[in-house]
Amino acid sequence: MTAKKSATSANSDDITDGRIVSSRHLVSERCAELSELEYALIMTSNAFNKWMVRCMTAAGEPDMGAFDVSLLHHVNHRDRKKKLADICFVLNVEDTHVVTYALKKLVKAGYVTSEKAGKELYFSTTEEGKALCMKYRDVREACLINIQAESGIAGASIGETAQLLRTISSLYDTAARAAASL
Repeated sequence: MTAKKSATSANSDDITDGRIVSSRHLVSERCAELSELEYALIMTSNAFNKWMVRCMTAAGEPDMGAFDVSLLHHVNHRDRKKKLADICFVLNVEDTHVVTYALKKLVKAGYVTSEKAGKELYFSTTEEGKALCMKYRDVREACLINIQAESGIAGASIGETAQLLRTISSLYDTAARAAASL
């Protein structure tokens, strides 16, 4: 019992220093804020993935995972045909097999079509895929955008946060390259 008490009191700094982290052992004295950010990213990523799946289900397609949803929206973006390499690059996905598998599922479901031009395969949304994206948009407007407006979080703050997250993403990409070279 005393061993448990001392272990508990040793970890009380998690509460008293005000930091909310998921992995105390990773907190660095040089930048403890990264541990806070990483926990927030985990929570946000999981919440966002859950949101995309629930929104797509409400839009009428209950059989898509979060990656499938984001991929469909990207393929639909600007109503242009896209190459696999460009899709992977823009979405920052290193494993092309993951994207290829998801694209095959979307093609099979009738939301995306592929077209060969020379040696290159191009992907675009079908009319059914475009319609599903618009239904998703309607649900997004009714649920997420209304909640955002009620939250009091200014659109400008969200934009600044997005810009910061894109910058932070480059830190993690650089660190991943460094780790791969070890």
